[in-house]
Amino acid sequence: MTLAQLRYLDALDTHRHFGEAAAACGVTQPTLSTQVQQLEEELGMDLIDRSHQPVVPTAAGERIIAQAREVLAARNQLVDLATAVQDRVTGTLRLGLLPTLAPYLLPLLLPALGEAYPDITLVVREWPTAELLDALHTDALDAALIATDEAGPDHHDRVLFSEPFVGYVAPTHRLGPRDALSPSDLALDDLWLLSDGHCFRDQVLQVCGAAPSTPQSAVQFESGSLETLVHLVRHTGGMTLLPALATHHMSTDARNTYVRPFAEPTPARQVRLVRRRSHKPRLLEAFVDTLLDALPDTVTVA
Repeated sequence: MTLAQLRYLDALDTHRHFGEAAAACGVTQPTLSTQVQQLEEELGMDLIDRSHQPVVPTAAGERIIAQAREVLAARNQLVDLATAVQDRVTGTLRLGLLPTLAPYLLPLLLPALGEAYPDITLVVREWPTAELLDALHTDALDAALIATDEAGPDHHDRVLFSEPFVGYVAPTHRLGPRDALSPSDLALDDLWLLSDGHCFRDQVLQVCGAAPSTPQSAVQFESGSLETLVHLVRHTGGMTLLPALATHHMSTDARNTYVRPFAEPTPARQVRLVRRRSHKPRLLEAFVDTLLDALPDTVTVA
């Protein structure tokens, strides 16, 4: 039995497909399949039900996979301990980010992290909240930045910063002349929104006084990304709401023309670091310190 075999088994359970699991592990499909089969022969039991599509663990396999993940986590802790003893900050940090955060945070973070900690390799995945939490549960990620309080008891949850919302308003919109907005000014039927599945959409609906379960018929405009919403406002009019970091890289002219702050109390979202309690403490400490130092004053550090 080898750590590589346990890693292949873990990946196979995560992806439920031999080819995808092999690609995630950086090996060929025959290599992964052979190694998993050798592990089954050594243990004297089938771990994967290959007759099912997609493949699934057997009942025994589920128990073995759970224990295998404990072994892999313990191996990572040994590596972290060895690094700490040598007083080095090095290694790979697998980080998950929301699609409404990654495009705006990474340009601030990556140059600073590369300069301060050149031996850290950052692997980033951009997924919605539910997928980030699933990936943390299966150890596919070391940590994630989310904007809700859904971490659960198995994870360590820390608020890093509070990010206010702003309006992005076409000059021709009824709210274009305003210097500041109030939630009572907003109306769903003239507000561009993200589509279902984005937590930022639910938060915007709450700012508007609507429940996340508001039927789509009550919302006139929807789209798949914040950048698409920005382009829609610029070229077709209307308005949307953005997290403050989404305006950081805009030109001064664009901010003056389109961006409208909210009057106090300003609606905001709290961005949280969620991680497994034992995962890579020195790497995460270095990451958090660098991130907080890189943030602009448009957000409030916790």
